[in-house]
Amino acid sequence: MAHRGPALAPLTLTDDERDQLQRWVRRRKTTQDLALRSRIVLECATGASNSEVARRLGISLPTVGKWRARFIDKRLDGLVDEPRPGRPATIGIDRVEQVIIDTLESTPANATHWSRASMAEKSGLSKSTVGRIWKAFGLKPHLEEGFKLSNDPFFTEKIYDIVGLYLNPPESAVVLCVDEKSQVQALQRSQPAFPMMPGTPERRAHDYVRHGTTSLFAALNVADGTVISQVHRKHRSVEFRKFLVKIDKTVPEGLDVHVICDNYATHKHPTIQTWLGKHPRFHMHFTPTYSSWINQVERVFAEVTRELLQRSDHRSVQALEKDLRDWVRAWNEDPKPFIWTKTAEDILDSIARSLQRINGAGH
Repeated sequence: MAHRGPALAPLTLTDDERDQLQRWVRRRKTTQDLALRSRIVLECATGASNSEVARRLGISLPTVGKWRARFIDKRLDGLVDEPRPGRPATIGIDRVEQVIIDTLESTPANATHWSRASMAEKSGLSKSTVGRIWKAFGLKPHLEEGFKLSNDPFFTEKIYDIVGLYLNPPESAVVLCVDEKSQVQALQRSQPAFPMMPGTPERRAHDYVRHGTTSLFAALNVADGTVISQVHRKHRSVEFRKFLVKIDKTVPEGLDVHVICDNYATHKHPTIQTWLGKHPRFHMHFTPTYSSWINQVERVFAEVTRELLQRSDHRSVQALEKDLRDWVRAWNEDPKPFIWTKTAEDILDSIARSLQRINGAGH
């Protein structure tokens, strides 16, 4: 006889409970945790076993068992995260839900986003309670991230082109991500830094003297992570052509050169077009507008900023340029290629989901 597990306690829903669960599932701005827990309970109410519910929703069996038991024990209140040890909770799920809805779907009259104090005043709860609710549901009203969607009419074609170079590079060719980090400032701090000590971080003066700027031209080899670089005081088409000449001398003969760069006018100047016409092994691939994130050389610029420029102290442009050359030289002694994993379809699907969220927020 086959061994069976313990019989499951029946899970039945009242009409009000079913309506509330379905509302949480349908609401666009319900937190993902609460929506998933609601789906689990609704599936269990169909009479399905825990293993069947886990299979349908693509989650683990213990997760189904946990929220089934919590709902049977505490009903709708059981779908809210358990309180921490201490004074028993004194607010119900309705007030918790209202805080979440107000946080996601409204703003205070005199501010752009909620603070714990303003939400506490609106909800009648304490600031610490508001903070615990936000933490439990991953809400951080004080944080924001910037973005700008591309309006390039050939966005999809360019994404497929560039991602194809990353994931399936052509044979007998090198793929280079190229850009300029322009207007890098030589900054001299007004006072010497206080060195780090146990319990005390390094301290630097917030004001400085400017000694001029330079630009770092860089080409990242996506296969091995090495960087070809030059520094120039300006970043016109003249300097870009000089950089292409250096790339041409550096890359072994017999290899095609695929250059990924942005739509900056310098990169399309007639001077550059003339030079490219005389060097047919070079193939230009332009990123979509407002899409610098797809150019891997931006990762190199982030590293040089973090490791060198963020705390730099240079008394001349010459000193800054020497440090930039030294940094690239050290990088090439132990290069670290960046591994690209997203397919073009993954990127386009992600952008489509973002557009749905933006359009939904506008209603």
